Amino acid sequence: MGSTQPLGAGAAWTDEALLRAVRTRLAAPPLTAGARALSFAGEHGALWIAGGLAASGVDRARRGRWLRATAVVAGAHLASMAVKRVVRRPRPQLEGWPPLARTAGRHSFPSSHAASAAAAALVYGRVLPWPPAVALGAGAAAMCLSRLVVGVHYPTDVLAGAALGALSAGAGRDWVERGRTPVSAVAAAGAAAMAQTSPGGAATRPL
Repeated sequence: MGSTQPLGAGAAWTDEALLRAVRTRLAAPPLTAGARALSFAGEHGALWIAGGLAASGVDRARRGRWLRATAVVAGAHLASMAVKRVVRRPRPQLEGWPPLARTAGRHSFPSSHAASAAAAALVYGRVLPWPPAVALGAGAAAMCLSRLVVGVHYPTDVLAGAALGALSAGAGRDWVERGRTPVSAVAAAGAAAMAQTSPGGAATRPL
């Protein structure tokens, strides 16, 4: 099968120009070394999933919440992989700027690193206190940027991955925080509404 490009010619040119600008301006060895380390740590969402599992072992009072949050992060990663199989956008190939890291697959859109990082920043950030949550968000942003620095994603790949991660975090928010799926939450609301009505259908009022 041929690859499918998610962008028109003009937008694709801009995407490539932005990637070239990032690689040109952030080509210092310390930056590229850090980007390669981040990219390696984020492969298959490993850094974020391991972090969530570790937190569930340390914070036993909220163990269930951490485990559910970790499942949402893993789900965001799997969702990105499914989209990649549909879109099948090739990895960037910039003349004079070869990739600095190996990749687990040859498809680029969306970035799975960005999806898992964004999901982790949002779902873990709601469990953590404010200062660590801010640090986590900064780490997730650095993870996203690292994929451009090492040259294995276009900017739109990263943006789409981050958006997918945010959507996954939003979809799983109620489950993470209360242990209820959206379906069970609706059912609970319906049961509560029925409990407030009399057998004849009129709402009961407290005396």
